[in-house]
Amino acid sequence: MGKSTVSIGGGMTDASAAAAPFDVRYQYLVSPPAPSSDLYTASSCPSGLNWWGCVDGARGGIIPTMEARAAQATYQGHPHPQTMMWTWFVLPDLITPAPAWQDEVKAVNRVDLLTRYLNDYRFFLQKIGTSHDMIDLEPDFWGFARGMGDVNKVPAQVTAAAPNDCGNQANSVAGLAHCLIAMTRKYAPNAAVGLHLTCWDWPGNVARCGKDYLALGATGADFLVGEVEAVDAGFNALPANGAHNSFWTDQKWAAQLAYWKAMAQTVGKPIVAWQIPLGNMRQNNTMNHYQDDKVDWLFSHMDQVANAHVAGLLFGPGGPESTSVQSDGGNLFAKTIAYRNSGGTPLK
Repeated sequence: MGKSTVSIGGGMTDASAAAAPFDVRYQYLVSPPAPSSDLYTASSCPSGLNWWGCVDGARGGIIPTMEARAAQATYQGHPHPQTMMWTWFVLPDLITPAPAWQDEVKAVNRVDLLTRYLNDYRFFLQKIGTSHDMIDLEPDFWGFARGMGDVNKVPAQVTAAAPNDCGNQANSVAGLAHCLIAMTRKYAPNAAVGLHLTCWDWPGNVARCGKDYLALGATGADFLVGEVEAVDAGFNALPANGAHNSFWTDQKWAAQLAYWKAMAQTVGKPIVAWQIPLGNMRQNNTMNHYQDDKVDWLFSHMDQVANAHVAGLLFGPGGPESTSVQSDGGNLFAKTIAYRNSGGTPLK
């Protein structure tokens, strides 16, 4: 993806993006698909429309707006361009109101719904055009599909939904993944695309995870997107949230990194770790100031990170209550500055 050292970035404001030498900035795209294909060529956006393509008031306006911000990013008054990564998260809203996870998988077997979805993805890619963006495809969905059985057999109406782009793909969830990657190559040829790595059964079952991602076509993608915990450990530890212990030991990190390394070697693509909680032990476990240990651990073990074929560490809040780049007391800024001043850690 154009870097020789492990990249650092996250989800953040413009001011935060300029506070340290970040490499990547990510942005969710979340909404139902466009209610009508007429919107792709309309001269303006209807008022109050819930569609990612009308954010910033113009069709697809968020794409060029955020790309320009990333391209024009600075650090210490000097140009420091960043890569824009999009988390494409549209399948959960394909059926409204929000469905059960089984319904989300069943939705792709409806020609009308999948047609709308793939039309939206095509429009998104066309807005990216020749930009060198990154695309993270559908957190959770591949895990939901795996929960329904063999991804080669879980049905999806791919050929009818996009006959011109994916008429040669299988009518299955595996075929859908291949279709999304093929469409990326066709409409956004310079973009790097990654399947979100969702194998909740991976402890003791990495082989099945690897087999499924090979079936999904991960060898034809550019990276896999890995996760750790959704929110800060201090938030999870509250009795109201189940008193769940999500502070990680060295042993848990060793297992996680071994899993990522196995998946990277299976599909031949690196891992980009995404939405890593931002808490640190100097926080006081109040709203937006929860404790966690993952930022500090990762920056003090960068050789182990690189050895696991991790190409990027992207930090961000997993919910409105989480610690953010803006509220962590400057910890991520300081760690990133020190990391870049040291020369970074080479990819492996």
